[in-house]
Amino acid sequence: MKKNVVVLTGAGISAESGLKTFRDADGLWEGYDVMEVASPQGFLSKPELVLDFYNQRRRQLFEVSPNKAHEALVSLEQNFKVTVITQNVDDLHERAGSSHVVHLHGELLKVRSTGGGQPIPWYKDLMLGDYCEKGCQLRPHIVWFGEDVPMMGHAIELTSKADVVMIIGTSMQVYPAASLINFTMSGIPIYFIDPKPSIEGSSYHNITVIPEKASKGVPIAVADLIDKVL
Repeated sequence: MKKNVVVLTGAGISAESGLKTFRDADGLWEGYDVMEVASPQGFLSKPELVLDFYNQRRRQLFEVSPNKAHEALVSLEQNFKVTVITQNVDDLHERAGSSHVVHLHGELLKVRSTGGGQPIPWYKDLMLGDYCEKGCQLRPHIVWFGEDVPMMGHAIELTSKADVVMIIGTSMQVYPAASLINFTMSGIPIYFIDPKPSIEGSSYHNITVIPEKASKGVPIAVADLIDKVL
């Protein structure tokens, strides 16, 4: 039976494909009040601004491609059962070929009705006046600040059953996602890949810290994992 590898990815893995990130000094969020474009209150007060913000991000997504880090995770599926739990709202993991992806913070290529219901695929600009079949305005399928993270319970369950955990390109400062490491089984191998790692090897047993960008560090971790575990 293949061992379970749970991979937690953050903005760093997408940044190398050219997507601007929240934590970059020159990131797409610069010049925006985060609460204006990423909160229910912001959407109520300035819906056109919010829609335009996500329309820009959606357009940019069509201009980028998965990188070597995404591809390395796909290759891991030959030897392991791999589940990617991502904080990112892009579809780069899916485009690379990952079979099992859980989006904690929503998906840029989906929208949902302000009146409730399931998200639907959406590949064009979202405008005021785009309604669901019940006549309610559609909104980005994004988990905004102050909203529940509906996939968190599932992510905790997956992490608690992992034989190996790999953390890639995340500051481990955004909660509740950052808390997932606390649900791992004691002593399992943990790989942390980030050019500025915020976790020290002494903090956890059996952790391998790789202080590299995702495109370089993930292939190293994948090769090491295959060598050690198989």
